[in-house]
Amino acid sequence: MAAANPKIVGWAAWVLAGASALVSTQALADDIDAGRTKARACAVCHGPLGVAVAPETPNLAGQPANYLTTQLRAYRSGARKHEVMAVMAKPLTDADIEQLAAWFAAVRVEASSPR
Repeated sequence: MAAANPKIVGWAAWVLAGASALVSTQALADDIDAGRTKARACAVCHGPLGVAVAPETPNLAGQPANYLTTQLRAYRSGARKHEVMAVMAKPLTDADIEQLAAWFAAVRVEASSPR
C-alpha cells in the first residue's frame, strides 16, 4: 500500500477545518436568531436586548453563554430558586437554553471609564 502524500493530507485537513468552521459559524448564527425570537418572553423584565428594565433584575446582555446556560438549567431544575425564573425556565429544552444563551452572549455591551 502506497503512503499518503503529505501535501494532499495537509490540504485535506485545511479544507475539513474550514468546512467545520463554516458549519459551526452557521449553527451559531442559527442559535442566535432562534434565541432572539425566544428572548421576547424575557424582555418584560430583562429588556429586549438583555439590559434590565427594573433595578433588581440582572442584565443578560453580553454575559458568557456558558454562564447563562448554567444558570437557566439551575432555575429549570430547581437548584437555583426564584419564583418567576422557575416558571420561565421550567418548560425550556436544552436547545432553547443554548439558543437564549447564544442570543444574549452575542449582544455587544460597551463600558466606559467614569470621567
